[in-house]
Formats: sequence, structure tokens, C-alpha cells
Amino acid sequence: MIEVELKGYADEKIFERVRERYKLLRREYHEDTYFQHPCRDFSETDEALRIRVKRFNGHFEAFMTYKGPKLDRESKTRKEIEVELTDPDKHLQILESLGFVEVLTVVKKREKYYVEKGVVITLDEVEGLGKFVEIETIVEDETKVPELVRRMKEILLDLGVRRFERRSYLELLLEKEGNHGET
Repeated sequence: MIEVELKGYADEKIFERVRERYKLLRREYHEDTYFQHPCRDFSETDEALRIRVKRFNGHFEAFMTYKGPKLDRESKTRKEIEVELTDPDKHLQILESLGFVEVLTVVKKREKYYVEKGVVITLDEVEGLGKFVEIETIVEDETKVPELVRRMKEILLDLGVRRFERRSYLELLLEKEGNHGET
């Protein structure tokens, strides 16, 4: 599957516009732990491997996600493979046993909103970075990506987003800490 995603810097006005215009699906708390491959540098290949633990409404879900290189120059669109985990601690032990090294854990509060069939907007408050808004959908057909990116960018512009960001939260946090290229 291909995740088509755009991200922009946000402020409270943008958060309020989203809350007024779209239906809240749920509030979540995320801990995203990223890993470095033992034999190749993900910062050079533009890939990522993470374990995400989501907490919401007294429940939790965990997923392992592989993200391939970005597919275009405008968005964060990339191939994504995700599997649900029943025991994230055991999966962490497997990764460590195979030589994967934990890079960083990104912590954020997320509000998820329904836009239209298959399209969601998220309001993220990321520890150490601030407020962001993301819009995303999933497609199988890569030829649909340019039109979806255009439509989703229009939605973000209409919400007041003026500055877009293609780097991941991990990349932004590593840059802020001075650890360039160590993903």
C-alpha cells in the first residue's frame, strides 16, 4: 500500500479550524520508537522502521511499520508495510537480537479527524517540536498520487497552513539534537 501524506506546521488557529470543520474520530497518545538497520543506513536510503504504541480510551494498540523512500518531491508519500503487534516488547527483543539499534522515541498527542472516505487529518503535538497538522490517505495505485497530493494540499492551504514539511518527526528531532543523518 502507498500512504499519501502531507504535513504542515500549525498553530492554535489551524487546530481550531480543523475542530470546527471535521468530525473527531479519537484522541490518541503515541510512542514511536525508531530503529537503525545493522547493515544499511536508513538516513541514506530514506527508509524507516518503527514500533508504534497507541493509547486511547483506556486501550492500546501496537504496530511495526516499515516506510520506504519518499516517492515524490512535494509530499511524504511512500510505500508502507504495517503489522499489528500483540507483544511489542517481544518484537523489540527480536529486533535487538538481530542487531537493530534503537535511535529515538517520538512522543506525541494526536487528534484524528474524518475528512472524507479514506482521508483523515491529524492534529499532532510533538514533544520537543510543537504543533503540526497532517492529512493522509492510502492508495494501491501510484498513478493516483499526484491528484491526491494536489487535493490534500488545497485542504491544508484552506485551513491556513503556509509552511509544509517533508521531514519526519524523527528527522526533525535528530536535527534539533545535532545528530544529522543518524536515522
